[in-house]
Amino acid sequence: MPWIQRPLNVRIHSQVTGRPDAPPVLLIQGLGMNKNGWALQRFAMATKFRTIAFDNRGSGRSTIPAEAFSLQDMADDAIAVLDHHGVRDAHIVGASMGGAIAQIVAVKYPERVRSLTLACTACRNLQWRTELLRHWADTATARGMRQWGDESMRWLVGPRSFRRLAPAMSWLGPWASFRPSQGFSKQVAAILDTDDSMVAELSNIAVPALVVVGNQDILTPRADSEEIAERIPQAELVVISGAAHGLMVEHASTFNQIVIDFIERTEHNNRLSRSAAKAS
Repeated sequence: MPWIQRPLNVRIHSQVTGRPDAPPVLLIQGLGMNKNGWALQRFAMATKFRTIAFDNRGSGRSTIPAEAFSLQDMADDAIAVLDHHGVRDAHIVGASMGGAIAQIVAVKYPERVRSLTLACTACRNLQWRTELLRHWADTATARGMRQWGDESMRWLVGPRSFRRLAPAMSWLGPWASFRPSQGFSKQVAAILDTDDSMVAELSNIAVPALVVVGNQDILTPRADSEEIAERIPQAELVVISGAAHGLMVEHASTFNQIVIDFIERTEHNNRLSRSAAKAS
């Protein structure tokens, strides 16, 4: 079943693709996005991995709770999704807000994480970004998601990519207008209510980590990814030239290859470690 029941009548919707016996990959989306935002990644990974994508609470087909919720609640949802699908541990891939959720998962549930991929994300709330997100939530509430989509696009897509992808991105306007602003605003509140206390705990993450950022990302600039990569002991930083915040779409083939190579390397190293442990 695709639905996961959570406390307070919250239901989370998920989808699984790929080979059932393959290494599991959990995909966590960003602010306002649903699992369909991973379509290009799920297609590319289908022959190699078992991908599990879900709608965060407040987006897609999942519940918009009446009560406020936190990123910690959303991290708990991610673990509940793994439990529902019988997955003991997985490669966790998170983008933007999903990257913040993935960091919480890795700190709070280290035994559930095989590797960690953090794309276009940050580990702290900077003042200018806090003010921007508040403005986005106010715009969505007062003027609708269509207006938010029009205003926010320059923060999400690089100028060259926007011109190149404009015909294919014509669906974004109608898609945004159908999304409820309440769920979006509650997700913004969850981000803004998260303090920076977890930053110090990133050094405790003991699994391989991949941190990916576009050099044209102005929403979560390179410095944010550099800080994360410096704090996680086994992290490697990859900067994609010409990519902005929407790098999973803008430069999907490059992003996919980087992530697939990283997960395959991690799986290979894990097999070697298990073989060595048995031999000893």
